[in-house]
Amino acid sequence: MTPLLRVEKLEVTYHRVITAVQGVSLDVPKGSIVALIGNNGAGKTTTLRAISGFLGLDDARVTEGRIAFKDAPLENLPPHRISRLGIALVPERSKVFENLSVEENLEVVVGGDAARKAMVFDLFPALGRLRRRESGYLSGGERQMLAIGAALMGAPELLLIDELSLGLAPLVVQELVERLRTLRGRFGTTMLVVEQNAQIALQLADYGYVMENGRIVLDGTPERLRAHGDVQEFYLGGGVARRSYRDVKQYRRSRRWYG
Repeated sequence: MTPLLRVEKLEVTYHRVITAVQGVSLDVPKGSIVALIGNNGAGKTTTLRAISGFLGLDDARVTEGRIAFKDAPLENLPPHRISRLGIALVPERSKVFENLSVEENLEVVVGGDAARKAMVFDLFPALGRLRRRESGYLSGGERQMLAIGAALMGAPELLLIDELSLGLAPLVVQELVERLRTLRGRFGTTMLVVEQNAQIALQLADYGYVMENGRIVLDGTPERLRAHGDVQEFYLGGGVARRSYRDVKQYRRSRRWYG
């Protein structure tokens, strides 16, 4: 069965000379939650921007490869055309309109569809209680909930979330994970989640891809990735910090060599 989203051999170039993503391929089956894991600068956000159409804001383009949503090509389409196809992005930064209330942030998306707004407040009860609060006064977790809620107002088939847990307390992150599971369970929403925190990503996702230096270096089920020695050692806190995936592999080989 053809996945809802398929990325094949994607290459993205900035300023016509800098290749940021090269040869990236991944599948997102309908109804699944897929995680893209990697450290800052790995190319995860660039990949999401290529899928959602926001590359042009950074003077970047898809120069090779294919992005297909329901078999329709997306490469270098503008964001408004991609959103109309059923894809919504929750960005890493600039998530909400700070001078608008919670309710106004939801209404500005599609004119305040009452049924969709009720669904968002049901999914995130805290937002319902804060519906008249100016968004600039929300906590980080509440802003993330509002950003996800605003994206859901357009009834997307595919939700892209950039850095779900960044800067949030563990209890807040756990609540977000549970809410996203509920969203998928109730509405079958498909998700591609970019995340630096591998523990969180593998807890949430059905399948994961590990990205380093603009390339996919590993993929598999959460169970397979958790069991992989290099993932354990680097991404899951096994003792080798602040090195690239390639450095970890070299470290492991040298350790075996020298006994």
